[in-house]
Amino acid sequence: QVQLVESGGGSVQAGGSLRLSCAASGYSYSSYCMAWFRQAPGKEREGVAIIYTSGGRPYYADSVKGRFTISQDNAKNTVYLQMNGLKPEDTAMYYCATALGVLCSGVNCCAWPDFNYWGQGTQVTVSS
Repeated sequence: QVQLVESGGGSVQAGGSLRLSCAASGYSYSSYCMAWFRQAPGKEREGVAIIYTSGGRPYYADSVKGRFTISQDNAKNTVYLQMNGLKPEDTAMYYCATALGVLCSGVNCCAWPDFNYWGQGTQVTVSS
């Protein structure tokens, strides 16, 4: 059974940092792309960052580029999102996701619609 469990959310002031973690189990973790999404109240879920199983440079949404860093530890089946310079507009529920079944062998080979398994989310609240 595929499980994605996020942790590390919390409340911080603007300019602060948080590190989110997502522990995966129940499938071959290193075979598929991983991503972070977020959803603010009253808004649609948006993609934040993708890390590709094929390697190469991760992809970031323009809104977080230069502030957030996605990484992973394949030995721990865990993906991370380091968030620096947090802004009030970063307030949202953050979800990790995997593109299970999507074989990735080229540059930027996973896209937002490919992600099909989700965790329960972890809340991030940034106050001004």
